[in-house]
Amino acid sequence: MLVLVPLALPWLPAQAQAAPARTAFQVRCEDTITKTVSVFSARQNGYTINTQLSYKMLTTMKGVARRNEFVLGLTRTESMVQIGAEGAMLQDPATGYECIAPRLKVQLTYAPVKIYVGSEFPAGTCGYREILAHEMRHMQAYMDHLPKVEKTVAAALAKRFGGKPFYAPSGTARTALSFEIDSGWLPYIKAEMAKVEAVQAAIDAPAEYARLSKACNGEIQKILVKTRAGR
Repeated sequence: MLVLVPLALPWLPAQAQAAPARTAFQVRCEDTITKTVSVFSARQNGYTINTQLSYKMLTTMKGVARRNEFVLGLTRTESMVQIGAEGAMLQDPATGYECIAPRLKVQLTYAPVKIYVGSEFPAGTCGYREILAHEMRHMQAYMDHLPKVEKTVAAALAKRFGGKPFYAPSGTARTALSFEIDSGWLPYIKAEMAKVEAVQAAIDAPAEYARLSKACNGEIQKILVKTRAGR
């Protein structure tokens, strides 16, 4: 990862020596241009419910490979991460350096959630309600995860950029910043978004599948047995 470097030499700890006087260029950069800032936007774009596909089709969609496993409902969405970078810049011909105050705009989004309930379970039936309630737990897990990612990433960005301009040789600051975003921050944020999958897997524990198959006084189990037999 390329790093924007300070114009001054690395500072020793405060207790070891007094902070060196700022250069005239540092004074210009730190006192006259906007401080670094990160702006967040995190949102989820609603959901739809589809009852047109059979549970066998949903099982195929999920890619369940083990024999005698079935998927009664399915919840799908796609996470998207966008980072825009801009910021005021000053240049110092005397030193050949420039400073930039990065303004990062981070947008975390879930595409509209698609909830599927097997067509064997018509709306209004006990089976439909049980399966839909299970899938709504999946959707809620996505919604609960967004603010956690926002908080984690905001703290990491604040630690990295520290609210002050950064310095680089003239003509390289924006390129270095873009490289750092593409090679470091985007993968990092996407990895944080993906951590929700561990929660989703826990919701789909074997015990939950067993409970659903026996719910509604055996209604769901009877439908499964009937459709498996081809009747």
